[in-house]
Amino acid sequence: MAIFSDSVWTEAAALRQAIKDLPFNRELAAGTLHREKFQFYIVQDSIYLESYSRTLSLASAKAPTTAAMLEFANAAAVAIQVERALHASFFKQFNVSSDGRAQTEPSPTCLNYTNFLLTTAATGGYAELVAAILPCFWVYWEIGNHIASIAQRPNTYDAWINTYADQSFGDATKRVIAITDEIAAAEDAPTVERMRRAFLRCTQFEWMFWDSAYKQERWPI
Repeated sequence: MAIFSDSVWTEAAALRQAIKDLPFNRELAAGTLHREKFQFYIVQDSIYLESYSRTLSLASAKAPTTAAMLEFANAAAVAIQVERALHASFFKQFNVSSDGRAQTEPSPTCLNYTNFLLTTAATGGYAELVAAILPCFWVYWEIGNHIASIAQRPNTYDAWINTYADQSFGDATKRVIAITDEIAAAEDAPTVERMRRAFLRCTQFEWMFWDSAYKQERWPI
């Protein structure tokens, strides 16, 4: 039987390449990304991480083992720490006030992504939820390393690059992959199919999130 993570990672290969090829990520690596586009991204990412942290906390509450409970609880705490530390430094660098952040609404893509995660947490099973959580870890780890390998240095966005190319983030990603594979190996075929769909949908949302930031997506009406 194929390992779940290997199977979905391979299935998402074209989508992952499309994420690498996005203008946002190519220009970030080159250090030429317009500051307004990154400013839009970092504010939306701050909004996203609040909901993602809640999703991780719900995964911790649903986890059947203490090891998984601790992993997701720690990940929820780290998500908040990243939101406060990394984003705070970028907010200062890019002149984003706390009032400006508080008054910013989620973009359509951000709201759709976070609602999908929270709905999965509320109405889906634990296995499906973990599969939905995984792309934010794994895609960012891959993109962080990809950008780090080609980035022009010094780079305006070095702090962002270094955060997601850091080995500690990679180690956390590997632990979530292992948890996901352990779950999938014990589930029936319909549940594994729901896991697959959740993983691929959230990988699509990752593409959409970077693309929407580059376009500075607004509500059309």
